[in-house]
Amino acid sequence: MEEAVSEEYKKELREQMIDFTKKKEDEYQLKLGEVSRQLQVQQEQFDRKLADEKKILQQSLEENLRKAIGSDFENQIQLLEQSNKVSEEKLKTARQKELEFLQKEQALINKEAELELSVQRKLQQERTRLSEEIRLVEEQKVASRETEHQLRHRELEKQLEDQKKLAEDAKKLAEEMRRKAEQGSMQLQGEVQELALEELLKTTFPFDEIMEVGKGVRGADCIQVVRNHLGQDCGKIIYESKRTRDFSQDWIEKLKADLRSQGAQVAVIVTQSMPKDMERFGEKNGVWICSFAEVKALAHVLRDGIMKIFQAAKSQENKGDKMHLLYDYLTSGEFAEQWKAIREGFVSMKLSIQRERDAMEKLWKAREKQLEKVLLNAAHIKGSVEGIAGQDSINLNLLDEGDESYLPE
Repeated sequence: MEEAVSEEYKKELREQMIDFTKKKEDEYQLKLGEVSRQLQVQQEQFDRKLADEKKILQQSLEENLRKAIGSDFENQIQLLEQSNKVSEEKLKTARQKELEFLQKEQALINKEAELELSVQRKLQQERTRLSEEIRLVEEQKVASRETEHQLRHRELEKQLEDQKKLAEDAKKLAEEMRRKAEQGSMQLQGEVQELALEELLKTTFPFDEIMEVGKGVRGADCIQVVRNHLGQDCGKIIYESKRTRDFSQDWIEKLKADLRSQGAQVAVIVTQSMPKDMERFGEKNGVWICSFAEVKALAHVLRDGIMKIFQAAKSQENKGDKMHLLYDYLTSGEFAEQWKAIREGFVSMKLSIQRERDAMEKLWKAREKQLEKVLLNAAHIKGSVEGIAGQDSINLNLLDEGDESYLPE
């Protein structure tokens, strides 16, 4: 009985334990599933929160970057607008001055035409009045006809000469006014280019000394003192700024004289119009010639050459005696420039004599043409007067009989 009861009891306990274990297993699985769902929900919430924070951070970074770029872009736009305004103002001023100059030039041309027309009218009136007086004198046939006619003829010549002088003076005055107007405009353009050249050199070479030469002071427009990284003066470059329509060879001689007086190593002419035999920058008679667009590159090259020469000369200091010093002097640029100046002075004197000879021959030829023109017009007047006077003798010869041999054939 006890064993039977014990087996039944064990069996019952075993079944209860199995049920309890199964029940606990089911509860554990339920709790495990619930915990897994909670963890999954929390993971999804964390992922969403992380994504939201990433999105917010990205939006904030994009917004800050956009603001920074927008601020820089606005600053650049403002700088460009200011630059455009300055350029527009300068262009407007230049156009206004050009318009005023053209108006003045047109007014001078109109005034010159009116003056010439007035002179021609006066000459025509004088000719008509003189013809009428001659006709009246011929009709009256007074005894003093010959004397009166000669007086009238001389009066006409005097009036014609006065009118010609008046016309020439008016033409010279108009030309002088036009020249002054052009000179004022060209001078303003030249000053603008000089300022631009100085600003370019100061910006490109901040360690060099850029010296401006004042107006009315003899010498180049701008002097650049080349300095190395130690602040030592290596040499000088002088610049001459020109902004005219035609290139003048006299600029080269003047700048070479300034080169010697300033003790510079290189001379540069910055010009708007190049010489006829030069299409781009280059050296001519010891002077570099370039346009404003080429001056920056040329200045770099010349400055580098001056610094290399200075370093080479620096390394050779205190190495020679008098013979070496003499050799250095004879092979130096200073001696070459001085001897070149002597040779150029000799050539200039020779060319000046030849020019004076050519000018005098040209002047003589011009005077011969003027004399032939005066004699031809006098012959026409003499023929007209003799045709009107008929048999009456009127002496209108400008020369005596013996003076005609001096006239050119």
